[in-house]
Amino acid sequence: MTQPAGAPATTDRPDEKHLAILRALARKVLWLSAWTIHNANHLRDNPDGVKVGGHQASCASLTTLMTALYFDVLRPEDRVAVKPHASPVFHAIQYLLGQQDVDQLRRFRGYGGAQAYPSRTKDTDDVDISTGSVGLGVAMTAFASLIQDHVRLRGLTDGEPPGRMVALVGDAELDEGNVSEALLEGWKHDVRNVWWIIDYNRQSLDAVVSDRLFGQIDRLFEAMGWDVITLKYGKQQEAAFRQPGGEALKDWIDRASNALYSALVFQGGAAWRAQLTADIGDRPGVAELLAQYDDEQLHALMTNLGGHDMETVLEALHGIDDDRPKCIIAYTIKGHGLPFAGHKDNHAGIMNAEQMDAFKQRHGVPDGREWDRFAGLETPADELRAFLDAVPFARDGRRDRSAPPVAVPERLPAPSGARLSTQEGFGKILDGLAREDGELANRILTCSPDVTVSTNLGGWVNRRGIWDRQRRSDVFRDQKLASAHQWAMAPEGQHLELGIAENNLFILLAAAGLSHRLFGTRLLPVATLYDPFIKRGLDALNYACYQDARFIVAGTPSGITLAPEGGAHQSIATPLIGMAQDGLAAFEPAFVDELEVILRWGFEYLQRDASAAPATDWLRDVEGGSVYLRLSTRPVEQPDRTLDAATERRIVAGGYWLREPAPGAELAIVYTGAVAPQALEAFETIAEEVPGAGLLAVTSADRLNAGWTAATKARQTQGDGATAPVEDLLAPLAPDAGLVTVLDGHPAALAWLGSVRGHRVHALGVEHFGQSGTVSDLHSAYRIDTEAILDACAAALLERRRHR
Repeated sequence: MTQPAGAPATTDRPDEKHLAILRALARKVLWLSAWTIHNANHLRDNPDGVKVGGHQASCASLTTLMTALYFDVLRPEDRVAVKPHASPVFHAIQYLLGQQDVDQLRRFRGYGGAQAYPSRTKDTDDVDISTGSVGLGVAMTAFASLIQDHVRLRGLTDGEPPGRMVALVGDAELDEGNVSEALLEGWKHDVRNVWWIIDYNRQSLDAVVSDRLFGQIDRLFEAMGWDVITLKYGKQQEAAFRQPGGEALKDWIDRASNALYSALVFQGGAAWRAQLTADIGDRPGVAELLAQYDDEQLHALMTNLGGHDMETVLEALHGIDDDRPKCIIAYTIKGHGLPFAGHKDNHAGIMNAEQMDAFKQRHGVPDGREWDRFAGLETPADELRAFLDAVPFARDGRRDRSAPPVAVPERLPAPSGARLSTQEGFGKILDGLAREDGELANRILTCSPDVTVSTNLGGWVNRRGIWDRQRRSDVFRDQKLASAHQWAMAPEGQHLELGIAENNLFILLAAAGLSHRLFGTRLLPVATLYDPFIKRGLDALNYACYQDARFIVAGTPSGITLAPEGGAHQSIATPLIGMAQDGLAAFEPAFVDELEVILRWGFEYLQRDASAAPATDWLRDVEGGSVYLRLSTRPVEQPDRTLDAATERRIVAGGYWLREPAPGAELAIVYTGAVAPQALEAFETIAEEVPGAGLLAVTSADRLNAGWTAATKARQTQGDGATAPVEDLLAPLAPDAGLVTVLDGHPAALAWLGSVRGHRVHALGVEHFGQSGTVSDLHSAYRIDTEAILDACAAALLERRRHR
């Protein structure tokens, strides 16, 4: 409990009546959160017999802080990421503000009820930032602040004041590495208007945290340019410190270990008295000081920490008068006000029926009125209603914003060249958009984790510049030194350069992809990273999609086709990730004209919402989402063709016949992405021997699979004749035809095609770590070359004829 450096800013003392109402509301929030969890675990039907849970102790440590924030400090433009385990506190506050229905509280952690952790997409109340995977919501507030400043400095907003991005942080969340990564990135970009309020209850899920952790927190945040404000002592403690013996008491508190302090909190007043008497009872004035308090009062004094003292909290938060980032260390007690407060095992603890009865009596809540908004409070209900109606944060109701869609042109700039890679084509399309300077280009924000040039974003950045708060010239250009990259930095720049941290990239995309919801300004974020390193940021990617953030991410280069780079830079499983990740439409085009169609569709897909989509579309198309492009550095010969509207629709749906099969064809080669040349070569080799064979280009295994799943469910549940694009594609083939599938990735990404109509599949792909070599060497070694395709075709034909 040692006192760290730093002290809270102060203002004039809050009005006593105002304080009394806030304290009453804090009691009600504690009651409602505890009762919500109790109802879910002990009163509601539980047919599964599985523990529901709910973290009553983690809620209790934040009730004062969250009450002060939501009912007094916050304004409508502020955005908050709530500590995951304090979700019931958030729902209780929303209920008191009229933004949550009691039925949702009754069904907490049940189907259709308030969620276990605050969710933008699953909760019905006013959630700003989803949390749950600890540390990610914390980091998102920093990146949301950068996006807020980006749209403001570029003049894309209506000039409203900037909001504060607030994270309520469990002290154990600071162990997450992504938090430190985000701090460093925030320092690089001079992050502003961010408050991280640390619930320093000194307990994690399994134990009491290390002593003097706050000292490390201090140094970490100060090194990153943050102001550190510490709320350690409440007003009762400060008053006691001013009495004779008070300095000795303060010194004891500062020296006490976290474990001892927590144990005494659990044991109560008599244990406090015995410990203090034994340790400092012979110090002048201490015995007399302790004699002023009975055991209950002494316990109240020793647990009067800064994070539980409403006046201390309000003085500190209202005393902040600049936009520098703030780390506010609020000392609290896990389980404060509950029977298991301070016990190291209380994380998953839930009050039993007897404990809840005593808790109910202490809060003055009559039987049958447990869900009443004001039951048990001495303040008249009319006063409380008037107070809540005037709360600044909720005065305008729900605060989720919207923005009109940005028009997408009928065609994107078409790259020229007979031989191109999809990565090169991607860069040229963006460069062409930058040249045209239309509204679509003006809303694009690109970003990359220090691989901007190697993922072909250089042309875009040369024309659109790097975003920075300050105008910074390109020194190499000023010195007249030759460079292909003209990377001037300015507030109007449209590329945000990140360090090598993929978690940061995806959390930035979560913030940028919600700009229309958070700030009322639509951005179209486009990001690049090396495809294998998607796995390094997978938790944050899932988090971004879970929030329904909208963005395009290009994983490039990909596969063992990135031959000389070796296994560490060669992706295998990413096609399966693209198929499995909800909220993400994954594509892997082989040709640049396909890529143009997909990008054009993708920019529109990012902007869809369910209310504007045709009711006949399947779920993913109705709701829209984000887009993942798996691109390659392998240059391939581009087809000399003009795509018609029907082919474009098939490209977006996931596949089209590059070579149409004859009715009843006995064989088809199916390929995805960079292996197109060997698939085409193999097809041309067998075309005369197997007349009528087909060559199927799969641009999106994900979209084909999702469409098939949607049609299957429709037939099962509605009994209609719904068909999927993949079913129509495979319909011309003979029922016992062979399919040879091939891609530079895991073979399972295409092997499922055999289930659509019962065709036999010979699936080629990469199942093991790559290695360095030439493209031809590796394709041969891993059997995705022309010879392997031909061998698989021969085996498929032999198998078919054997079974006829």
